[in-house]
Amino acid sequence: MHRVYIPILVILGTTVAVAAGTTSLPAAQQASGGAAGAVTASDYQRAEKFLAYNTTSLVFHRVRPAWLPDDRFWYRHTGPEGIEFVLFDATRGTHQSAFDHAKVAAALSVAAGKTYEAAHLPFMTFAFSTDQQSISFSLQGENWKCDLQANRCTSMGKPGEPPTAPRDEVKSPDGKSAAFIRDWNLCVRDIASSKETQLTTDGVKDFGYATDNASWIHSNRPILLWSPDSKKIATFQQDQRGTGEMYLVETKVGHPKLEAWKYPLPGDEVVTTIQRVIINLDGPKVIRLKLPADQHRSTLCDDVSCRGGEWADVEWSPDGAHLAFVSTSRDHKHEQLRVAEAATGAVHDVLEETVATQFESGQGRVNWRYLQASNEVIWCSERDGWSHLYLYDLASGRLKNQITSGEWAVTQLLRIDEKNRTIYFLAAGHEKGNPYFTHFYRIGFDGNNAALLTPEDGNHELSLSPSGHFFVDSYSKPDLPRVTVVRDQGGKLLYTVEKEDVSRLVAAGWKPPIPITVKARDGATDLNGLMFEPTNLDRSRKYPIINSIYPGPQGGSVGHWSFAEARGDCQALAELGFVVVQIEGMGNPLRSKKFHDFYYGNMGDNTLPDQVAGMKQLAAKYPWIDIDRVGIWGHSGGGYATADAMFRYPDFFKVGISESGNHDNREYEDDWGERYQGLLAKNPDGTTNYDEQANQNLAKNLKGHLLLVHGTMDDNVPPYNTLLVVDALIKANKDFDLLLLPNQRHGYGAASSYMMRRRWDYFVRYLLGAEPPHEYEMHPPALGRGPEM
Repeated sequence: MHRVYIPILVILGTTVAVAAGTTSLPAAQQASGGAAGAVTASDYQRAEKFLAYNTTSLVFHRVRPAWLPDDRFWYRHTGPEGIEFVLFDATRGTHQSAFDHAKVAAALSVAAGKTYEAAHLPFMTFAFSTDQQSISFSLQGENWKCDLQANRCTSMGKPGEPPTAPRDEVKSPDGKSAAFIRDWNLCVRDIASSKETQLTTDGVKDFGYATDNASWIHSNRPILLWSPDSKKIATFQQDQRGTGEMYLVETKVGHPKLEAWKYPLPGDEVVTTIQRVIINLDGPKVIRLKLPADQHRSTLCDDVSCRGGEWADVEWSPDGAHLAFVSTSRDHKHEQLRVAEAATGAVHDVLEETVATQFESGQGRVNWRYLQASNEVIWCSERDGWSHLYLYDLASGRLKNQITSGEWAVTQLLRIDEKNRTIYFLAAGHEKGNPYFTHFYRIGFDGNNAALLTPEDGNHELSLSPSGHFFVDSYSKPDLPRVTVVRDQGGKLLYTVEKEDVSRLVAAGWKPPIPITVKARDGATDLNGLMFEPTNLDRSRKYPIINSIYPGPQGGSVGHWSFAEARGDCQALAELGFVVVQIEGMGNPLRSKKFHDFYYGNMGDNTLPDQVAGMKQLAAKYPWIDIDRVGIWGHSGGGYATADAMFRYPDFFKVGISESGNHDNREYEDDWGERYQGLLAKNPDGTTNYDEQANQNLAKNLKGHLLLVHGTMDDNVPPYNTLLVVDALIKANKDFDLLLLPNQRHGYGAASSYMMRRRWDYFVRYLLGAEPPHEYEMHPPALGRGPEM
């Protein structure tokens, strides 16, 4: 699906290093002006060494903190000598091994029947038991537990098999119970005794409890929220009766298997709704909230579950007596904050907001908060043109004051200190420089005493301690590696934990991407992006330029603005003799409301005028860019934009690779199109407001080389999106290329290496004008395998 770009095989592992000292141009580029020749297997091998599965092992001292309740955190430290799990005490500034690695390695070797070394333990992450006397982790598809006192490791079986708990369940805050779905009804399991209790009885197919089905993503995991005291569960009964279905058929010998599931589309008369309930475990008793069915929507994303399974827009009061939630209209234009009484289901409307385009409450996190103790609500709105926080009275719904203001955007509300009436949040664009760089701030409820807590220039990634007294701050830029520090809640720098070491990466020939700034289509608005050049760039030659695009509108081509040793295959592709660019066009978030909504109702825009303008400016600035040889490729929403580019700008874009594109949003899930294109409206002449965004209606304009790709079992963006374009191209008598990946989902799985190679081949052959090596084979680490020993 086009909301989340799936990099091709970004896999952690250890392999051989990027070849140092290799400076020769690809064979095809050795001829004058890059005339046609051959690109060799050696050229591909060299390019492959710039992929993440080769570069990640050359970066040391990265920190991804996992906090414990006592203001300590552990992280997996990698260095030249191997791997160590380190325990850092934020109060004292001390660090030590999280456990005895040699003893765990010895115990695991005995239990698994395979030798493991202390400096190369075969897991990336683990969990401490409550008493921190044992650790648990996953190894080759099995759950393991190691007793740190008895020096004994035991296999707990595969997830979902005895003696482990079912995989698809949600544990209660006290850790004593777990909720799960069985036969469309919600059940709980007592973890200690394994006793199960059925909480609901009237759940049936297409009208089940806590069902996770947003059509583009679906699972058996329940969507719910436990009350803080673990005595109640807030969830819903999801009504899909009468909702349209989507169908996929697997490829196999013999009778194929039909996969069918509920998948409403824009304009459907009946779409999925939810009926909110609160379940009191004492009884149990189901209390239905006294309001009509809500749309299957949220203020944050095109699902009701947005952050790793977390149910968005729902908050319990600390005492579990009340439940606050937001009802979102089908078109995302109207929001209603409500509070329900848990005992009776009575609902009180608190405040509402209506917008002209689409409402969103944050970036990656819902930014409203229910404050029962002070009888207040913190609300996030873009009403003044930027994402800001507002303080409301809970009882009356009256606005008390605007908390934040200015030409910058609040992105995530991370902590509220109710006692001291202080808010801690992330924001973008407040500091000079790159408008996408995120910093951490605090401010009072009254809008006073604002303070910047992370002053260093760069993008800051935050992890707060459970107590709120400390936070880990990792800051970096796309071209500068991370520095990880510990600060107190006032922003005071206490300790430097690690500084990323990229010396081996640089010594191996790696170079960072080049941050770029160009003007948008209007000639005035600054657009930011990244440019990837061959590390052996010869400025006397001409290089074709490739645009790696993701148009949004919920994200952009760059993806994130922190340091990364590899960004998909951008640098690898550049090594074959191209300049590769990623440009954040108008219509993406993290900036003003006007900027984000720039092409609302006109999704066929796809930021393409900005991409064309930006590439022309780059060619004028860097004379080695050949603006007469322009390629473009993208996946999901980027696949949609790629075909669109080839059809709308056929004289500019010469080669395009469109992967898994949502080419007509009438053939994609309802929530996406109806949020960003608007509700489907039919005109008197039979046309609709969706016609202009449909790629098949423009297919007759194709002039260049276009490769269309789709997985035949894509349950996110169904393959019929691509087939609509194929049908139109055939009817227009156009030459094109089509690659269907049998039985592959949206990200292509095991076929992703093959797809990457085919992508390189296509650009080499048709944009570089050279012959690629015959059936070159990529060499990624085996899928599902742990780190190399």
